[in-house]
This record gives sequence, C-alpha cells and structure tokens, in this order.
Amino acid sequence: MTATGAAGAFVLTPLPQAFAAPSGGAVIAEVYGGGGNSGATLTRDFIELGNAGGTAVDLSGYSVQYLPGSPSATSRWSVTRVTGSIAAGGRYLIAEAQGTGGTTALPTPDASGSIAMSGTSGTVALVAGTDELACRTAADCATDERIVDLVGFGTAAVRETSPVTGASNTASVARAASLADTDDNSADLTAGTPTPVNAKGETPGTGGGDGGGEEPGDPGTPGAVRVHDIQGTTRRSPLTGATVTNVPGIVIGVRDSGSKGFWIQDTQADADPRTSEALFVYTGSAAPTVKAGDSVLVSGKVAEYAPSSTTQSITQISGPKTSVLSSGNAVPAAVVLGPANLPDDYAPDAGGGSIESLPLQPALYALDFLEATEGMRVQVADARVVGATTEYDEVYVTAKPEQNPSVRGGTVYLGYDGQNSGRVKIESLGPEIPEANVGDTLAGATTGPLDYDSYGGYTLMATELGSHVPGGLEREVTRPQLDKELAIATYNVENLDALDPQEKFDRLAEGVAVNLAAPDVVALEEIQDDNGATDDGTVSSEQTLTRFTDAIVAAGGPRYSWRYVAPQDKADGGEPGGNIRQVLLYNEERLTFTDRAATDASAATEVVATKKGAQLSVSPGRIAPSSDAWKSSRKPLVGEFKFHGEQVFVIANHFSSKGGDAPMHGKFQEPSRSSEEQRHRQAKEVHDFVAELLAADPKAKVVVLGDINDFQFSKTTEIMTGAGSLLTPLVNTLPVEERYTYVYEGNSQTLDQTLVSPSVVAYDYDIVHLNAEFADQASDHDPQVVRIDVKKGRK
Repeated sequence: MTATGAAGAFVLTPLPQAFAAPSGGAVIAEVYGGGGNSGATLTRDFIELGNAGGTAVDLSGYSVQYLPGSPSATSRWSVTRVTGSIAAGGRYLIAEAQGTGGTTALPTPDASGSIAMSGTSGTVALVAGTDELACRTAADCATDERIVDLVGFGTAAVRETSPVTGASNTASVARAASLADTDDNSADLTAGTPTPVNAKGETPGTGGGDGGGEEPGDPGTPGAVRVHDIQGTTRRSPLTGATVTNVPGIVIGVRDSGSKGFWIQDTQADADPRTSEALFVYTGSAAPTVKAGDSVLVSGKVAEYAPSSTTQSITQISGPKTSVLSSGNAVPAAVVLGPANLPDDYAPDAGGGSIESLPLQPALYALDFLEATEGMRVQVADARVVGATTEYDEVYVTAKPEQNPSVRGGTVYLGYDGQNSGRVKIESLGPEIPEANVGDTLAGATTGPLDYDSYGGYTLMATELGSHVPGGLEREVTRPQLDKELAIATYNVENLDALDPQEKFDRLAEGVAVNLAAPDVVALEEIQDDNGATDDGTVSSEQTLTRFTDAIVAAGGPRYSWRYVAPQDKADGGEPGGNIRQVLLYNEERLTFTDRAATDASAATEVVATKKGAQLSVSPGRIAPSSDAWKSSRKPLVGEFKFHGEQVFVIANHFSSKGGDAPMHGKFQEPSRSSEEQRHRQAKEVHDFVAELLAADPKAKVVVLGDINDFQFSKTTEIMTGAGSLLTPLVNTLPVEERYTYVYEGNSQTLDQTLVSPSVVAYDYDIVHLNAEFADQASDHDPQVVRIDVKKGRK
C-alpha cells in the first residue's frame, strides 16, 4: 500500500530515453557514492542540488531518492527528505551514508540522510514529493510526473538518455558550472574530483563540517540537550539535522550486527509522557565499543531513519563521537507493557494521511504509547506467544493476554477497526530465541530496548529472555467423511515444485492423507512448474504432481488423479520463473471428473444452459483469463464433478497477494490497501461466473474456495457473496475464536476461504490447524475442508 505522492511542481514530458524535461531551475548538480570507501578522502556520500534559475526554488515536500544501477523487481528506492530552499544560482548539499574510510568531513550539509550509494553505478532522482518512487525501468520512470531531475551513472539502467561514466571511490559525477540540463546524463555530467558545496558556499576546506570527524566539547560535561529534547512530542525529532553535543545517557543495549549501534537512556526523565527518554545511536559499519551500564556522552547529528516510505521513522544520533564516563552502572528500570498502558485503540486516524506530525497521545493509542517509549528499556512478563518463531529468529507475543484470544492461544484479527494492540515482536541482543509455537509462554521477564522496523513494527530487542514453556500445541486431525458426504478441501502448498526435497513432499502429503483425512477433492494453490524458479519456459507440473501424489499414497492416502490448465509462461505471478497455478486433485474411487474439450491457458470456460441444468463449455477451464483482473495473477480453475449422481462445480482460486499494502503499524493511518483493488475485480469475475451458473440452474451446487488473500470481513468477500444471497462464506459459521488460517505478525487471520451456493445446505466445515501456528511448518497456510451431503438441498 504505497501512498500516492503529491503532484510535482514540474510537468514532465515523457521522452523515449529521458525522465525529466530539461530544467532551468532545480537540478542534481553532483553525485558521489564513494564516501568512506577504500581510497576515498571524503568520509560520506553526498548529493548536491543546484538552481540554474533566477529565483529561489522552494524544496518543501521534496526528496532525493536512490536506486541501484541494476534494479531487480524487488529493488526499492531509498528516500531522503529535504527542506528549505535553493537560492537563485545557489547550491544545496545533502549528506548521505558515512563509511569507515576517508579523512575529510563534508562542509555542514543542508540536509542529511543515510542512503548508502554505490561508488560506481546507480540512479539519483530529485522528486517533488516524499513517497518512494515505484518505477524500476526507463519506460515506467518516464511517466512519473513527480521526477524533477534524474541522474544515472555508471551502468545505471534508469537514466536520462545515457548514463554518465567514470564514477568511482575517488570520483563524483558533476554538471558544468552553468548547470546545463539537456536531458542526456552522459552529455551534461562528467566525472572528476568531488567538490561538495553547501548553501553557504562552504567547501571541505573553507568551513563547516558534517560532524563525522568533529570532536565533542568537554568530554566530562553534559551538553544542554537531553534525549527527551531530541525525541520531542511527535514522531519526528524537532532537532532533525542538528548537531548535538555531549548528550548524556546510560547504555541499555548494544547491537553489533546489521544496523550497528547502541541505545542510551537518560536517567533524568522529564514530566511529559509524550517524550521518550531513550534513543538509538547509529555507528554505521563500525561495531560499537560501549557496553550495557556505561555512562556516556554522545555527540553527533540528529537523524530520522525510516525503514521504508510507508513506515514510521526511528529517531537516532548518527556519526557519533562517544565518551565513556564510567562503567557498571545500573540500567534504568524497565517500562512494563500491558493492559494498563497499551490502549485498545491502536492508532490515530489521519484519513489515510501521515501521523508523523500529530502530537502523541499515549493514553489514547497503542502506537502513540509505543512511540513515546521508543528506544527505552521495556518488559513483557509471562508473555504468551501469538506468532511462532520465524526463520529470522523473531517471535511475537502479546502483552494483553485477554485480547481476542484464539481457541489455541493466538490473537484473532477480526476487523480493520479492531487491531490487537498488545502484539509485540521480540528479537534478541544475546539470548537465544527458542523455537516457540503459538500458545507457548516466555515465563518471567523479557526485557530490552524498544526498537522499530518495517517488518512487524515495534520490537523488543531482548537483553533478557523469559524461560520457554511449551503450551502443548498439537496439529489437528479432522474426521473422515461419511460415504454420503463429498469432502472438498483447499491447501496452499507454498511454491511446491519437483526440485523440492522429499521431506517437503512427505509432510504436505501427510497433511492431505492424515490431517485432512483424504478428502475426495483437494484444490491446491502454489503448484509451480516442474523446475521451479528456473526461467526456461517450462509450464508443465506433471513431475511435481507425480511426486506429490506418490507421497500421499506412501502416507496412507488414496491414489489421486489431477486436472489443471498449464499457465502461459510468466503470466500468472508468483515466484519469477515458477509459473504458479491451481490444481484439482480428486479420488476416482469416490467421484468422477467431467472432462470436456481440452484447452489452453488463453481459452475461457463458459456456462452452458441445458435441459438438465448448467454445464461448463470447458472442464477443466479458467474464468475470463484475458480479463485485466487477472493480470500477473492466477486465474480461477473450474472443474465439473459427479458424486452419487449429483453434479458439483468446484472453483479453485488464488487471488492476488497483499504485497504493497501499507503496514498496520506505519505512518499512514488508516493504512491504504492498494492491493485490494485488483482482488475486488477478481471477486467480481468470480461472482459473475457463479451468477451465470445459478441463472442456468438455480439449484446448482457450487463450491468456491482457495487462497483469497483477503479477510472474511473484507469488501473482496462481500463482492463474492453478493450481499449474502449468492455465496455463503463458511468461515463465518465458526465461533470467532476459530476464524483463522494464517498467522501474520502475531495476528491469527483468515486468508483462505470456502464459500458455497444456496443449494449446499447440509455441510460440516473445518479449518485444520497444522501449520500456521508452528515454528516448524510444511506450509505457511492451514488447509480446510467442507463435507457436503449432496443429496440434500435439491428438490
């Protein structure tokens, strides 16, 4: 859910290889990504802007952004906000990431960021907006009107006409003094010795300094600025960009990998509950030399680091100089998180806009309380696990054990306006994270600084971890179907292909044969082509399905047959090269499949009205595969079955993912859910197809199921149900504490669904919990099954 940025002040004319119309105003004057690298003199990367016009250029709401020179589909633009203005004929200096090498500081920058640019190849854009750009190619970026100017250097794929060459650890790329812009980077810029100039006209040799090599004042005397002054009463520091000297604090935690640094907390708190008393000190690539209990004075630059364009930011001191006054001091008492201080209301509502500038209200909103505690030493006691340990050694707990409990120990997510505000992610600063399942407990105290990241939001970085107490969670096994019951299941098998290890096949097969009690039909999602992510045009899944069905037999299940429509190469989304699709497994000893007119991926199945009712023109077939609703997404697979003489239509679905939606813990509230627009169109296609079936035969038995990638309370589901008269979502027939198939960031939620037509009146429905709540998973989804008495409902 990337929010749409404001329209730029400059109208761009898309050109074949150019990105921004030639400018007589603000341009990118110089780019240097070798700061602090081997052989470099300057300690930091920088981007310099220039104004070739006769009037000042207001930079309010602008940003500079960086993209790697050879971006992949998942590459992200890094963003640094800028403020102020560029005087007529003037320059504006933006300091970026600091390396470990170099001896010379930049002149005092006019803005600071933490983008680590390549010294040899990349793209820098000046953007009239602060939201992250979405384009990754020349053609896409050419249509983005927010881009004011753009420089591609080295071998950058995104550039104006041709990239400028020659950038290195010792060479920047810069425009001529005239700042001429002809929309050809190779003609407008040349490589040479870096010459950073700030708005005051200062250079490294004429004054100023970026703080990277600046010595603090008297090492034993605290400065005038305290941590709570830096943190302020909103999410962003009022001192962003300022250099602070000798800020006092006690070290409460040290991180020596990843984003290296340490947390300090002031022992002299102010009386304002909105201001945190701690913050992170970012040491860059250098491992911290301090330890917990050190009393320190820290000097450096105040910065806001945002993990992504939709997340909140972390207030920190960068480029630090640290003096240790004493060691072995007691650390401040931890703030105990729980119902007493985490409000039920999760976040303030800004109408979809940013909450960054809103005054914090920690007594009203959980996100505000956590922000007002950012960096401080916090604690959860006897915490129940609500999200199993991940491969990244993260585990989610709840500080509010009575909030929306699931039947098996999790926290059920029941609505956009009903967030589970007690969820906290736990990572470790030393203690080993146990392999914990939902419903387990970390008994005793888990304590550490409160951090924030883009995956999961507020995170307790544990210096002390509670004892792991297993909760005894067991994998569910559903009952077998009766002879008169048709059992239809759905199971997302998480990118299964013939190259996967046998263990994965065996565990998924056991889920079908034992836990699901060998259903008559199994709709599978995420079956890949036989060579998985190898991108060579293969679209067949025969080897994959042979191995899977063999494994089911070995696990005690029946010999399943299968039907699917092979997708067009690279047209159905999923893992690149994997050609993901749905497959219908069925047990020929229990029912028959109606085969009708073999087809290819581009052909649509249609409803045919006959004297005996409805039938499919193609079985198996796909619903409207040429519709834009299914662009880069899986097309529904429809099959026609006969069971005990009764006709049943099964529609297997895998709607487009929620990728791109803004996080629930992010800066935009209410978070935008941009991905659901495509699912709404997909839901309408499925709705209309079912409506045609029922128009041809009002008593037709239709089962719509699969990975819908949306919640039971979503508009996506509402569109499919047709206000409840077309299809019934069976998840809503379960008690609320059982309505989940997937656990994400500590929320037990429904993404997989089964819906039935009005003629299906006698059924028994079960979500079989065997994956989502466990650290050791065969898949990240739980399967489900509906058992239908097909003889009831038709008269």
